[in-house]
Order: sequence, then structure tokens, then C-alpha cells
Amino acid sequence: MNSLNLSEPQSLSEALSGRDDWSRFTPKQRLTRYAGFAAAAGVVAWALGSIDVIWAWVWDSPAQMADLFGRMMPPDPSNLPSILVAIWQTVNIATLATLIAVVVSLPVAYIAAQNTTPNRACLWLGRFILVSSRSVNTIIWALLFVAIFGPGIVAGIVAIMFRSIGFLGKLLGEAIEEIDRKPVEALEACGASRFKIVLYAIVPQVMPAFFAVSILRWDINLRESTVLGLVGAGGIGMILQGAIDTFNWPEVSMVLLTILALVIFGEMVSSLLRRKIL
Repeated sequence: MNSLNLSEPQSLSEALSGRDDWSRFTPKQRLTRYAGFAAAAGVVAWALGSIDVIWAWVWDSPAQMADLFGRMMPPDPSNLPSILVAIWQTVNIATLATLIAVVVSLPVAYIAAQNTTPNRACLWLGRFILVSSRSVNTIIWALLFVAIFGPGIVAGIVAIMFRSIGFLGKLLGEAIEEIDRKPVEALEACGASRFKIVLYAIVPQVMPAFFAVSILRWDINLRESTVLGLVGAGGIGMILQGAIDTFNWPEVSMVLLTILALVIFGEMVSSLLRRKIL
């Protein structure tokens, strides 16, 4: 009886060393990859050529940035009281707009969810509201409402609110669609009214998502409201725009530092609220 020859298994490199024809990609795959790279490079080159870039300004931009930052130093705190008042307005814009948007987005989310909408017409109406709200940038909403209400924080509040409805309604509607149907079916079997089904079967399940989405949206609105003043919708952006227009760069740097502090404050508050509530 012949004995078995049990040799040690070869390593992958040793196994492949005797094969001269091995490669990671086949010639067809390699050609396809190169063609994709060439197509991507062509698209980038076409895009750069279509936007009429002035390359002399691009190469000079590091020196210009260094010069601008040099003019911003040191920050000028002489106008700090007015900046703090504008910051408080910015916080109010974000907070009031978020509260109003939360209230308005609840019925929109209800009719936009497939498992709670009364009929197909309400479903498409809710979806249309959500898409319309999210399709228009906050600055565009602000420009529109500045023309309607005039410059000031009212235009900023309404602009932030209209933008937030789509965000809140979209996420809350998805949370409603993902609920467990068993509590709903149990209440339906008991003959409960539609209001009680919503109150006792749907609301408890979506409450965590409701608080999480609302806090997140307030944090986002706090950041977006800092630029509304650039179009006259109130807040710290109006002081920033005025400082830029008058080339008061030390004040610009002071405003930017204050905005940075506000964003950090908003992040800390939102994190604290999420830990306390969720």
C-alpha cells in the first residue's frame, strides 16, 4: 500500500508564482476601467472649460486669502453688544420657526404616510407639500418672503419654517410607515375611533423619532438662520453683510467668531437634549 504524500499547503504567493498569466483584471475589464477613467477626466475637463475659470485668480488666491486674514486680525469687539443682540435674534428665528414647523408638519406627515393617509389624493397632496418645501433652498424662501413681509425677522421665521416642513414631514412620515401594526390592529378590533388609534397606537411609537428629528432640525435651523441676514431676513447675517460692504474686516472676523460660538453652543444644547429626552 502506497503511503500518502501529505505536503505542507503552499502559500498564495507560492501558488501564483508558477502562473505567468494571472492578473487581477481581465483585458476587457482593464479596458473598461481605463475607458471609465478617460470619460470621467473628459467630463471634468468639459465642466472646467464651460464655467470660464480665470486661472490667474485661482493661482493668486492663496496670497489674497493670506492678505484678507491679515486684515481681519485682531477681531474688533467694539460692536459686540449689537452683535449679541443680532445673535439673540438668530436664536429666536431658529427656535420659533422650528416650533411652528413641527406643528404644521404633523398633519402633513400623517397624510404623507401610506399606512395612515385617508386616500390617494391626500397621499399625493402630502408628498407634493414635502417635495415643494425641500426643493427650494432657505435663501430662496427668504428672498421671497422679504419681498412679501419686508426686511426683518418675520421673513426669516417664515422662510425657515417653510424649509423645515419638508424635512420634518419626510422623516416623521417615514417613522409612521415603519410602526408596528399590531397595536393598531388591536385597537381596530376593539372598535376604537381613529383619533384613539392615532393617540394610543401610533403616537407612542413615533415619539422618539419625533423628538430626535425636531432637535436635529432646530440645530440645522440655527446654522441656516445665521445667513438669512445676507438677504435682509434678520439675524446676525445683516451685521455680517454690513461689515463686508464697508470693508470692516476686523468686525467681520468678530462676527464670524461669534457665529462659530453660536454653532458650538447649538451642538452642545442639541446633544444634551438628545441625552435627556431619548
